[in-house]
This record gives sequence, C-alpha cells and structure tokens, in this order.
Amino acid sequence: MKKLVILGAGTAGTMMLNKLHNVLDKSEWQITIVDQHETHYYQPGFLFIPFDIYTRKDVIKPKRDFFPPGVSVVSAEIDRIEPGQNRVLLKNNVVLTYDYLIVATGAKINPEQTEGMKDGLWHKNIFDFYTIEGACALRRFFKHWEGGKLVVNITEMPIKCPVAPLEFVFLADSYFTEQGIRDKVDIHFVTPLPGAFTKPKASAILGDFLAKKNIRLTTEFSIARVDNEKKAIVSWDEIEIPFDVLVTIPTNMGDEAIGRSGMGDELNFIPTDKHTLRAQNYDNVFVIGDATDLPSSKAGSVAHFQADILMENFLSAVEGRNMTASFDGHANCFIESGFGKGILIDFNYDTEPLPGKFPLPGVGPFSLLEETKMNHYGKVMFRWMYWNFLLKGLELPVESNMTMAGKRM
Repeated sequence: MKKLVILGAGTAGTMMLNKLHNVLDKSEWQITIVDQHETHYYQPGFLFIPFDIYTRKDVIKPKRDFFPPGVSVVSAEIDRIEPGQNRVLLKNNVVLTYDYLIVATGAKINPEQTEGMKDGLWHKNIFDFYTIEGACALRRFFKHWEGGKLVVNITEMPIKCPVAPLEFVFLADSYFTEQGIRDKVDIHFVTPLPGAFTKPKASAILGDFLAKKNIRLTTEFSIARVDNEKKAIVSWDEIEIPFDVLVTIPTNMGDEAIGRSGMGDELNFIPTDKHTLRAQNYDNVFVIGDATDLPSSKAGSVAHFQADILMENFLSAVEGRNMTASFDGHANCFIESGFGKGILIDFNYDTEPLPGKFPLPGVGPFSLLEETKMNHYGKVMFRWMYWNFLLKGLELPVESNMTMAGKRM
C-alpha cells in the first residue's frame, strides 16, 4: 500500500486531504495528515476582531470537523523531515514513512526577528492582528482608546494576505469615524514597499484611497528596531516614526521544522516549482500554500487555486505521466475599504489587476478595481463559503487559472 503524508491541516492541507481522499483508491493508498493543533482558524476573520465585527467564536472550529472518514490523523509537532529517507520525525518520537509528501505547514509571524518588538510594550501598546491572541488583545485596547498616533507597519515581505494591512487602516478609518474620534486619530501606514501594494497599478489606486481617507503613507521604510522608551519605530537609516499604538505585521516565516530539515530558504519557505508545485529538489515532495517560496500572494484564494493544479499534477506523478497542469500565480482578493464597501482585485504572475466584472463577464456581480457594496458582501459571504465549500475540497465557480473574460485592458 502506498503512503501519502500531508504535513499541516490548515487551509491548504485540509483542502488537499479532502480532494485526494475523493479520488485515490482506498485499497491502494493510506493517507495521513499531521498537525499539532486541534483548532482551525479562519484567518481572514482576524482582521475584523479588533473592530468588534467578529468575535473569537466566529473564526474557530475543530479541525476534525473537516477531516473525511478513513484517514489517519496524527496530532503531534513535527521535528523534521528526512527527505533522503522518505520519512517524517515527530516530536513524540513517532516516525512516519511516506511514498509521497505534501507540505502545507504554512507561515506564521516572528516578531522576535525585530529588535525590541517583544519588549515591554508587546500587547500593551504594540499589537499584531495575524494571531487570534493579538487580534483579541487589540480589540480590548481599542474599546477604551481615546486617540493618538496609530502606526501600521509591515516589517518585510512576503506576508500572509498582502492586502490585509491596507484593509486594517481602511477599517480603522471607518471604526474611529463611527466612534466619533476620527479627528483624534492620526493613522499612518508604513511599508517597505515603494507604494501602497505589491502590484503597481493597484498600488496607485489604493494609494489614492489612503490619501482620500487622510491616512498618511510612508514607503520604503525598512524597520531596524522598536524603541520602547520613545515609543517609536526606527529604520536602518535612523529615521524615527513615533506611535501611541503600533500595529505590526512582523516578519513572516515558514515552520521551524522546515529549517531543521534543511529544505527551506532563509525564511524557511521551500523552493518550489512555480508552475507544477513540486519541490525543486525532491521528486516525491509537493508544496502548497504559504509554505512555498513562490512569487505569488500568500493567501487563501491562492491556496485554493493551487489545490486544483496540485491534485492534477499529483495524480500524473503517481501514475508516471508528465505533469501538464500549470499554476499561473492566480490570486483573487476582496479588500475591505470601510463603511460597508469593498474593492476586488484579480491577478496572476504576469497580469496586473484590471478593471471589469467578476466572475461573469458583463454581469459580475462583483466589480474589479472599483469600490462597491457588493464587493463588501462578497468578503462577508466568503466566510460561509470557506467553512462549507473551500475546506471540504468542493468546486467553486472560479477558474483555477486567471481568465481575461470580463476584464478591460
């Protein structure tokens, strides 16, 4: 019997588990999924918690609710992978052997990478919203905050959900307006990028939104340290930006087990073929989602599009056929812009976001590169789609590779 091991039961790993469970012959394959955590988090929902839109219970469910019957579930921390021996060593001294391995170990924040970030002000005046703990702590802080300098800083790229920091400042503008203290809150968006976003055309449009909402933008800021006494972030060239509350998007890194395995780059992301999704150095290892080093966004929609490609290529590989499915870097992101409206962007490796209608040409119902109420509803509805369709590996009415249908050049 052949053995498939999937490392990580987050969005990408759970999708692949369900998709492959539905197509692999159970008499020929044993599927094992490994994850140390019992709780599944709907990470896009973390953004809404600081602004009292979602609560903790809105974004969590047991991971086992999404595992199909008949698979082996191992709750343990991964020590390391030994790809030369086709085995995974767990912290509980269990050894799992495999014929094929799918790595979906994701990415997480590492505030320790920045000097001073986790000193005395951590979760007092310095917060993240990329963890449930950080988002909930920030919610409690905002409930009683009376205003001051709010700095939102991206430490370095890549990060999970690259639009989320922009969404945060847009929602902050909306939230503090509704609280009646917007005139007392100075919102400052500080990024290492040359513009507001990674894609130049979208960056220009989103930069205009920042200006219209009276949100200051500082670009090409490379943070070196946090000065807790001065309450300031300091760049490598000694530029200081003061804050009363700092919302940080810390350095994102892959799982430590990838580093211990010697399979990753300096950030513990695995070098991966950007089209086939096979690990560059290991023929029987595939990588999906945030664990890759691909030049695509680290986002749930990207993992969903990758899952369809990976399933085709995995089946080709195990049957000895050439892998013909090709991932094009497709990303599709709803951007909350505040006040019950949103923006939608759709792009890939080679094509920047374009205006138009999505997913149906001329009909929509969503509008690309436009701020509409329908786009906000799309963002809100996605949580239901995530729990009921996406994680279960069911098909959604969106092509895995980007289509130009409905877009205007």
